Amino acid sequence: MKVGERNFRSIWPDEQNPDVIRIIDQRTLPFSFETMTLKSVTDVCAAITGMAVRGAPLIGVTAAWGIYLSLLEHKASDDIPGAVGTDALRLKATRPTAVNLSWAVDLMMRTVISDPTPEAVRKAAVSLTDSEVDSCRRTGQNGLPLIEEISRTKKGATVNILTHCNAGWLACVDYGTALAPVYLAHDSGIKVHVWVDETRPRNQGSRLTAWELENHGVQYTIITDNAGGHLMQKGLVDMVIVGCDRATAAGDVANKIGTYLKALAAFDNHIPFYSAFPVSSIDFSLNSMEDIPVEERDGDEVRIIDGVSAEPLQAIGQEKVAKNLLPATPVSVFIFQKDAPVSNYGFDITPARLLTGLITDRGVCRADRESIKNMLS
Repeated sequence: MKVGERNFRSIWPDEQNPDVIRIIDQRTLPFSFETMTLKSVTDVCAAITGMAVRGAPLIGVTAAWGIYLSLLEHKASDDIPGAVGTDALRLKATRPTAVNLSWAVDLMMRTVISDPTPEAVRKAAVSLTDSEVDSCRRTGQNGLPLIEEISRTKKGATVNILTHCNAGWLACVDYGTALAPVYLAHDSGIKVHVWVDETRPRNQGSRLTAWELENHGVQYTIITDNAGGHLMQKGLVDMVIVGCDRATAAGDVANKIGTYLKALAAFDNHIPFYSAFPVSSIDFSLNSMEDIPVEERDGDEVRIIDGVSAEPLQAIGQEKVAKNLLPATPVSVFIFQKDAPVSNYGFDITPARLLTGLITDRGVCRADRESIKNMLS
């Protein structure tokens, strides 16, 4: 996808040194566009836990490159698979909810065990990265007809789509999951407008999704997390598309906290509600939604918010303010007393009964065990 006039993926090997991996540091967006270098497994673990990278597909791909970096660190070891396997456990422990993480690590470890050479493991990481891009592209293609149908029903009027958190190309490697059909619809000339949930506490919607849509030229409006139900009641939402960090074989979906409430509102207002993801996000080992591990994160994510100071705005002039040319250095502030107790669940689980369907790289299906099985077969 484009950032300005240049095409970017969210992760790539350095052009000058292919043994160094580069990522977009998502913590600095939208105030500044910065990249980071990952040179070791420790760097990769820190990038994942610190949310410099986030989003289930991207976390998996980043961990895959972590296995490659681990192999480079241990290539002189007498037991390369054993040494890399220890690092694999470290990588798996960084974020417990997204199944793509363990899936990608296990896939890479099979190569490490069968052919522990840098060439073979690097090839496996490149292959996995490219396959995730292709999966997201196909997810977008499979979801596009759903938007096209609403556009036809509305006789070409704007299709209003509500999304939650960030499930665009920043959360993947390219294209995205929930936003992939939106981008393809926009590129094909369909009028689309996205209601962007701010997504507290880290504001991935207002900071990342809005930035993506702005760069791609897609119309959007940022809303508070609690406004979605009101918009649905007023007939201002035509469909909801969200991402997924882990799905059960029965079609239950774990996604960013707040997704369940949007599903309830959509169900009550008879609005189509879809979750979009590659089938690598389905965890077939889970028998029920209660088995999905839900990550609890540091309370300071709720207590503290980052932003740029409003005070210099008059000094820089109204023209720059209108063009979002804000000061690039963010500051962190407490938004309530710093010792207040906080609960900070990172995800919630939407039961399959509330979903209209699943949009995947293998097709679109109902959110139930039999439909998923038929799609995959």
